[in-house]
Amino acid sequence: TTVTSVKVGAAVTISESGIEASGIGITCANINGTQIGGRRNIVINGAMNVAQRGTSSSDSGYATVDRFEYRFGGTDEAPVQTQADVASGTTPYSLGFRKSYKIQNGNQTSGAGAADNIYLRQRIEAQDIANSGWNYTSSSSFITLSFWVKSSVAQNFYGYVRSVDGTAQNYPFETGSLSADTWTKVTKAIPGNSNLQFDNNNDNGLNLSVIAPFWGTDYTDSGVTLNTWAAYASGTRTPDYTSTWYETNNATLEITGVQLEVGSQATAFEHRSFGEEKVLCQRYYYLHCSGDGKTIGTGSIYTDNYVFNDISFPVTMRANPSIDFVTGSNYYAHYSDGTADAFNQFVSLNNSNTNGCLIVSNNAGGVSNMSGGKAVHTITSNSASFLAFTAEL
Repeated sequence: TTVTSVKVGAAVTISESGIEASGIGITCANINGTQIGGRRNIVINGAMNVAQRGTSSSDSGYATVDRFEYRFGGTDEAPVQTQADVASGTTPYSLGFRKSYKIQNGNQTSGAGAADNIYLRQRIEAQDIANSGWNYTSSSSFITLSFWVKSSVAQNFYGYVRSVDGTAQNYPFETGSLSADTWTKVTKAIPGNSNLQFDNNNDNGLNLSVIAPFWGTDYTDSGVTLNTWAAYASGTRTPDYTSTWYETNNATLEITGVQLEVGSQATAFEHRSFGEEKVLCQRYYYLHCSGDGKTIGTGSIYTDNYVFNDISFPVTMRANPSIDFVTGSNYYAHYSDGTADAFNQFVSLNNSNTNGCLIVSNNAGGVSNMSGGKAVHTITSNSASFLAFTAEL
């Protein structure tokens, strides 16, 4: 039974929009004009708990914390991205946050160049926005972004939200001046706009460039207006940057608790279990195995030197994935006749779909034991070995 409206006496009304007590000044509304229960956070892994690829890297791209893509260019020394620990005694820690995404600057000896950049983003599927309940073409309907951030350098930073479908639109915002080494919560209510378009598909629909330690002037313009939608252009992403952080050796920036939700208010962060968050991440990246002596799969030798292994994914991936692995003599095939061989590469995915695939591997050197017809159990052979599948946006 659904209660649409019940009056209690002459003063209290219970309805779909909440509880109102007229005449005594009490209104108890629902959460953000939407359901109280259910998933609210559109961002995946906003607490930075899942890091299938590793915990530290100087590479650009997806390399540590799942679903967050860290990019840089033009730097003299590569910054380092890390899944870091949130220190006890801090406000994020007391709210249940244990991990953060940390960027440590290198030594940018030539200063802040026009093409230099460091930024962090999450790409969100168009259908996740289209089906979110946000009336994104209405300026009176909102999504709200909130996150915790800490910088070792006192400075104002920028971020932006960019739609991808149709004519791309950009919404830039600022953190406000951050005090050095102090966690600050940033909240931005973002209205809809008649120019926004989000197709109902699994392609990239929204770029949430949640924060950028630095953008050079090739990407910024002093005339950019904050907190308003405008047509996206590469050279007008944000206002011009202060370069203090970028020109400070080993400066750090940490972020955690990233939440994007429908409504005009930031509600308490939606903490999800590690297991649930990992499943959401595996739609985009699935680490099948890593380390020494881990099972890849069972299969057979189709023809001399070619090993076939069937692999099922634990969740349906966003799209047909590509394979990710370390080249070299890092894998072993154990045969039904008791022999074994090392092989050095995976060749391709056969019959690949979003639920699984057949991987084909070989030994280019032509090992004699690898002959057609044998059953095979394939494993990793050293600590550097891994096999993964990626369907990132």
